[in-house]
Amino acid sequence: MSELPSCLLSLRVVPNASRGEIVGRQADGRLKVKVAAPPEGGRANKAVCELLAEALDLPKRAVTVEKGETAREKTVRIVGMDEAAVTVKLER
Repeated sequence: MSELPSCLLSLRVVPNASRGEIVGRQADGRLKVKVAAPPEGGRANKAVCELLAEALDLPKRAVTVEKGETAREKTVRIVGMDEAAVTVKLER
């Protein structure tokens, strides 16, 4: 049985935004993501995972926060797509 492809994605998260959106790449290479959820109780993390899963047409469980649970800079793991496929999909 083969493993599903996966990749890590570096993010800059802005909680408490007026709406959730994937803004685009920043100069440092991180993907900027805005979510309407507040950063309390992991709600912003959950919103980030849901937003990315929806944008990538993946189930919610396919996107998880690997690093930065309480920071604005986060690293998420995406299971089911490699980095090239994620980049193509998010740049549309």
